[in-house]
Amino acid sequence: MSSIHREVLIDESPENVWAAIRDFGEVHNRLAPGFVTDTHVEGDVRIVTFASGIVVHELIVDVDDESRRIAYAVVGGALEPRHHHASMQVLNDTEGRSRFVWITDVAPDGLGEPIAEMVDQGIRVIKRTLDREAAPNR
Repeated sequence: MSSIHREVLIDESPENVWAAIRDFGEVHNRLAPGFVTDTHVEGDVRIVTFASGIVVHELIVDVDDESRRIAYAVVGGALEPRHHHASMQVLNDTEGRSRFVWITDVAPDGLGEPIAEMVDQGIRVIKRTLDREAAPNR
């Protein structure tokens, strides 16, 4: 199993970053536009279409407003690893900024590198998107 752990500082308040993540059916608009081209929700499953054309079905496992954390697992679609669980969490940082933490566990190990590449690309887009949202307010 591979574990992918990424953190990035975002120049936006934790409340605003969490609001974008919490709106889990709007990833393509609020969190990662361009990287994700469509998102829709059917019950407790989020169907995500990536710019690469890959479509995944993610079971929303938990949405915790108090800890500002969402957890999900891939349960279908084009990418069906033996195991895939991920969480995104927003933590307070200094000067009104946020620390965004994204952890993904995936098996088999052979999927670790391609998933890490997707996470790295996604986190760059998320940071750019949310930093841009904060810029007019700073």
